[in-house]
Amino acid sequence: MNKLDVLANVELSNGETLTYRKREAGDELVLLVHGNMTSSKHWDLLMESMDERFTIYAVDMRGFGESTYNKRITSIKDFSDDIKLFVDALELKDFTIIGWSTGGNVAMQFCADYPDYSKKLVLFASGSTRGYPFYSSNADGTPDLTKRLATIEQIEQDPVKTIPMQQMYDTKNRDGLKFVWNSVIYTQNQPDEARYEQYVDDMLTQRNLADVYHALNTFNISAVDNVVARGTNQVKDIHIPTFVLYGDRDFVVTGAMTTEIIEDFAGRAQIMKLANCGHSPLVDCLDETKEAIEEFILS
Repeated sequence: MNKLDVLANVELSNGETLTYRKREAGDELVLLVHGNMTSSKHWDLLMESMDERFTIYAVDMRGFGESTYNKRITSIKDFSDDIKLFVDALELKDFTIIGWSTGGNVAMQFCADYPDYSKKLVLFASGSTRGYPFYSSNADGTPDLTKRLATIEQIEQDPVKTIPMQQMYDTKNRDGLKFVWNSVIYTQNQPDEARYEQYVDDMLTQRNLADVYHALNTFNISAVDNVVARGTNQVKDIHIPTFVLYGDRDFVVTGAMTTEIIEDFAGRAQIMKLANCGHSPLVDCLDETKEAIEEFILS
């Protein structure tokens, strides 16, 4: 077994237990926060390739991987508060936090609420500062941009996205999950076959799909109100150096969402567009992504 596949546990004071992977190396600390439909396992390529100057922690958030899901989350803040308890338990400070996709939203909320912990923030194909909207669907399955859902009950009953995805989990439909990922994430490159099978195993551990959709839909740390969430404007409280990386072929996080992040950070973030890259830069352009992140952390 690869040393990165060994999980350790941390019992939190809120009754949850979070599992994590660790790569012990140098003095530079990095905390990796995964996205939806993934866990710490999906960071393996980065953990295997980063310079030995970095000691890396990759956490399974509540309801993902091997972590518990004793109490349902209702907001992104629930995840970020778990991260706070996690780093306190491990006595981690002065780390760079890297959030991928949904993990980017969690990392932003964490840095806004707990400004004395992270020294740098990397948003990696991240959801927007204004959330990830969840719309009702037209008869042809396309989103109806005039009807944004507002409640968890509405999202749970969505016939186009939530119910089919949840059924894939419930029936362990590996081919269906691969079809989804090949359609919107691995549109250019795919992991090698063995690794891809491990990733599918990892996807099937998720127990909070609709809850995550709802948390993303109602997340909003910008100064701009939307139809389901008033903006808290907490983005103004993030003053640590921030690096926004995004692919020019990302079919999950739209260019408009990345533009919202850039606008809301108001010149405080360093921006890098990755060419010929989709929602998984670790598969599409690992070397370029790794080098950019290392340079940002060490600069």
